[in-house]
Amino acid sequence: MVQEKPSVVQELNRVVNVASVSQRSPFRYPGGKTWLVPQIRTWLNSQTNKPALLLEPFTGGGIIGLTVAFERLADRVLLVELDAQVASVWETMLSGGAKWLADSILKFEMTPESINIVLNSGDVSVQQNAFKTLLRNRTNHGGIMAPGAGLIKHGENGKGINSRWYPYTLAKRILNIGKIADRIDFIHGDGIEVMRKYAERPDVTYFIDPPYTAAGKKAGARLYAHNELNHEELFQLVETLKGDFLMTYNDAVGIRLMAEQHGFDVVEIAMKNTHNINMKELLIGRNLDWARKSYTLF
Repeated sequence: MVQEKPSVVQELNRVVNVASVSQRSPFRYPGGKTWLVPQIRTWLNSQTNKPALLLEPFTGGGIIGLTVAFERLADRVLLVELDAQVASVWETMLSGGAKWLADSILKFEMTPESINIVLNSGDVSVQQNAFKTLLRNRTNHGGIMAPGAGLIKHGENGKGINSRWYPYTLAKRILNIGKIADRIDFIHGDGIEVMRKYAERPDVTYFIDPPYTAAGKKAGARLYAHNELNHEELFQLVETLKGDFLMTYNDAVGIRLMAEQHGFDVVEIAMKNTHNINMKELLIGRNLDWARKSYTLF
């Protein structure tokens, strides 16, 4: 009996197993895009010319930018992050401090008392703030670093605050990022403004993953310290970009309407959120035929 191929719709509904994707980022980040990595490879490999630069204006955990840098899917990568805490980690890893940060993680003795000492410390250096940020990210509930987030209580398998603290794994990831720091540039600043500076360059490609605050969504305000964003302004700017781009958004009527108004193509893609619930996100671009074709099995 000949087995029929799954339909394109079935393939679009197939959720990527993130365990099969190389884990590059030291962050445990709400809204992380590890599940999208296979599609990013397909997208960039489908382009006629290898991008001279991949620009990620809302970096966060940076899994896409890191994947592009590690796999040389673009000549260079430019990461931009507005949040000072998150930025301190990228600045440290990419400017010669990766070994210091990895060593600090390996030497840290995890107790409620030691966590409080670090998290309640006052003004510290950029490197010390990087360690403080990763500690908060890995011990706060859900990896949330926005004001008001609390520490993990029970955690995975009842391990409490230790359940997401993997010192050897984190140290290895950080050291590996340090090894390819020459391929990545970082800007602590406004991603919108940086995109404007590169808008006329056709050899720049953009991966745009804004915080979830569009179309009335409140998740961004809970998850991210910097969550205010004029999404219509973003769409207007993206329309002026000479280079290719890919945006990801939560599936909402308002987002679909904005995409239609600006003449963008939209494809639904399956993913799982942090609570392991199947959901849909939207890929938005100028021409997403590569996405539709990539779901066809051969």
